[in-house]
Amino acid sequence: MEQVKVQDAVGMVLCHDITEIVPGVVKDAAFRKGHIIREEDIEKLLNLGKAHIYVYNLEEGYVHENDAAARMVKAACGVGLRQSEVKEGKINLYAEYRGVLKINLEALYAVTENPEICFATIHGNKVIEEGTMAAGTRVIPLVVKEETLEQFEKVCREMGPIIQVLPMKAAKIGMVTTGSEIQSGRIEDKFGPILEKKAKDLGCEIVGQVFPGDDREAITKAVLDFIDQGVDMVEVTGGMSVDPDDMTPAAIRDCGGEIVTYGAPVLPGAMFMLSYVKGIPVVGLPGCVMYAKRTVYDLIVPRILTGEKLTRRDFTHLAHGGQCQNCKICVYPNCGFGE
Repeated sequence: MEQVKVQDAVGMVLCHDITEIVPGVVKDAAFRKGHIIREEDIEKLLNLGKAHIYVYNLEEGYVHENDAAARMVKAACGVGLRQSEVKEGKINLYAEYRGVLKINLEALYAVTENPEICFATIHGNKVIEEGTMAAGTRVIPLVVKEETLEQFEKVCREMGPIIQVLPMKAAKIGMVTTGSEIQSGRIEDKFGPILEKKAKDLGCEIVGQVFPGDDREAITKAVLDFIDQGVDMVEVTGGMSVDPDDMTPAAIRDCGGEIVTYGAPVLPGAMFMLSYVKGIPVVGLPGCVMYAKRTVYDLIVPRILTGEKLTRRDFTHLAHGGQCQNCKICVYPNCGFGE
């Protein structure tokens, strides 16, 4: 930091706010800390009584905080984000549309190992609404070494975008509702209306619902029939426990696909099942999806709709944050469930 004449400060970085006071009219910063002095600023600074100001001299090999933030945003962002104007060295990022927010944690942690880098996000793997703030970024000092930004950009090139919003497909969904008590009409189906509403909320459509009872072969056939009809996903409801007469998990296995998981470290939703049959996701939904406000369904199905191919590891990561607190007023996704 050095004191210089205003006339000699063009191109230098202001170290402090300079306040303008006009009684009854304005009391605000005419120039903010971090501002790069321009030729046209000189007259106003002199009128404000500033013959000398304190500045950083932006030496070769250093980048101003505003330019640094712009470069970090360009390097770190994937699809689905818009940025604010830079203000006091910071840029905020907002969702351009409704989708699933994805955060590349390895890349995020890699860049923020440097104490001069600030890149803060909300939690990912959840539905984010259009216009929601997803992240903010800046560097800590007013000026930062060029090599610091080059390392940031290198991480993003090698590890991929730090942040993006993936759109969800308007999927066609087939529903297989098991249970002889429902097939016979003794018990009214409560699952169908719930899943219809969930599908609509996600921009999807239930294109058909069948009731194969508890017959293992009939359940398998129902799933395969929907896949042959070209649906994007099959939801199988009921019969997901470990009781001997619950045939749903075995029937899904009989479809011949890849079983990703039967069981999830999530409450509500421990008996969830995911399989890929001929590349089509087939989910076995436990009874909690029918009565609980938020469950494993809300953590997993939106991600499936982006086209993400889930693995058992993805389910393992749900253990930390997998306990819903059943709040009287549900504020999901703005809570710790699934984080």
